[in-house]
Amino acid sequence: MQKLWKIWKYTLGSFSDDKTAPYDNYVAGIRTFIFVSYMVTNTFIVSGVLRHWHDVPSSVSQTQEKGLCKTYSNVHEN
Repeated sequence: MQKLWKIWKYTLGSFSDDKTAPYDNYVAGIRTFIFVSYMVTNTFIVSGVLRHWHDVPSSVSQTQEKGLCKTYSNVHEN
């Protein structure tokens, strides 16, 4: 498990500085949290798009002229 954690830390970013060596696990934990939150957000966005992919009412696809706008203009009276 230690080897897997070390590999995961290196995939998240370089940890070759001796000055920050005591904080490597904390930095990896924060970066893991950010990565997981991005993945969860992305999953919800993609699932919402897939759920509503063909969610179009059938009446929208049929175009009908109803004359909804009944305004009259005096532009042509000159």
